[in-house]
Amino acid sequence: MAEAADKQPKGIDPHNVPHRALIMASLMLAVIMQVLDTTIANVALPDMRADLGASRDTINWVLTSYIVAAAIVTPLSGWLANRFGRREIFMVAVIGFVVFSMLCGIAWSLDVMVIFRLMQGVFGAAIVPLAQNFMLDINPREKHGQAMAMFGAGIMLGPIIGPTLGGYLTEVINWRWVFYINVPLGMIAIAGSAFFLPETPKKKIGFDFFGFAALAVAIGSLQMMLDRGSDLDWFASREIWIEAALAISGFWVFLVWILSAKKPFLEPKMFLDRNLSMGLLFIFVIGIILLASLALLPPMLSNIFDYPTLTTGLVMSPRGVGAMIMMLLIGRLVKVIDLRILVVVGLSFTAYSLHIMSTFSPQMGPKWIIISGVIQGFGLGSVFVPISTLAFATLAPEYRGDGTALFSLLRNIGSSIGISIVTALLTHNIAVNHSEIVSAINPQNLSSVMNGASGMSREAALTVLNNLATQQAAMISYVDDFKFMMWVTLAAIPLVFFLRKPDYQNSGGGQKQQGAPVTE
Repeated sequence: MAEAADKQPKGIDPHNVPHRALIMASLMLAVIMQVLDTTIANVALPDMRADLGASRDTINWVLTSYIVAAAIVTPLSGWLANRFGRREIFMVAVIGFVVFSMLCGIAWSLDVMVIFRLMQGVFGAAIVPLAQNFMLDINPREKHGQAMAMFGAGIMLGPIIGPTLGGYLTEVINWRWVFYINVPLGMIAIAGSAFFLPETPKKKIGFDFFGFAALAVAIGSLQMMLDRGSDLDWFASREIWIEAALAISGFWVFLVWILSAKKPFLEPKMFLDRNLSMGLLFIFVIGIILLASLALLPPMLSNIFDYPTLTTGLVMSPRGVGAMIMMLLIGRLVKVIDLRILVVVGLSFTAYSLHIMSTFSPQMGPKWIIISGVIQGFGLGSVFVPISTLAFATLAPEYRGDGTALFSLLRNIGSSIGISIVTALLTHNIAVNHSEIVSAINPQNLSSVMNGASGMSREAALTVLNNLATQQAAMISYVDDFKFMMWVTLAAIPLVFFLRKPDYQNSGGGQKQQGAPVTE
């Protein structure tokens, strides 16, 4: 037994990690590769549908299969890392993700593509939480802010550059390169992980199948409901009612189970850590704001402003530049400024950017789209790094694996809920606004249009007025969505008072040593 114990890898000493920079670079390549896939395939769907012979409804399963699979498997990453070793599981995840990315690129039918995308989601689910776990473990607590700045850059940039890169690859080369792009990034990440990632201890721990099954049913049903709700007219569909009932029942059973089981799938004690609980709530809100606004802008710029795909990507890209600049700055400020102040500043920037977006009109140029994007990048960059740091600042290392898994899961669920809410509001408001605008059309309006264009028939004039009404109704509805997200952002600010300041900041930012290596 003693001999077996000696063979176990020692814990990671964050003050003595060889090749730390190379480890972080390898981790970030894997993260960027995985996060890109949450949005990069969206713009390729029309071309994909034509090649695979799919209908407008069935092609969405290419996105749904990936999202649902990743959501179900994400909470499992902490247990897998503890049981089989974090380094081993991370490498398996990256290798599997690259292999199935390549297979997605050569898919010859919709059924095959959906299977490959599902498996891509299964393997990709563990990449982000395990990478975050490694980033926290290989850096001392007083450097967690800088580590999370680098981690956040990958998380934030992926969804922002994904549509632009996807549109470029689809238009210039082929939609299959949306998946092939993962191969070179993944190969470098695999090589770096194989050479430099430290090993972590393994634990012979049991698996709470019932707890995981309840959570999997809940998360899978919720993601299916959110992803398919807009296509099925929400609760007018029996399927949505069934998925909602399964989600509520699954979460209820899971909650009762973890509070009563001797060795539950997730240890409820970790939620007593106030910073983790509030951090999960904050990252949920960030998920709503980040991807919901990104989901609204491309169709708005395309349908109302008549921007082509590449122009839309270029106009939106400064948002990523703003996030990068702020994250680099925040990585240095976290040592000297209370992290909670940075969160308030970031949320204020974000709310102000959404206020600017609520003043958009079809007659304006790209100037304010770019300015609001840069300001929103500043805001989201200012929030993500402090929240990623604060959430784990007081959490015991043995809970870090499950904590990072939940952190990633809540961000993704927040994104799905945010997109579903703003899309549903948009659809409803367009119908209401269009009806109100059309009701104002009278013979005088019609005569003005007909007189303005000689020879125009009554039917043609009605068509012109209807198109204008549709455009105005859509613009008003987009503005209403931006206002809604602004109020959600402002409502999150008071939650900052529930966060605790890290110990190393309480001591004036000094280099407080972590006495023991991280062993989990």
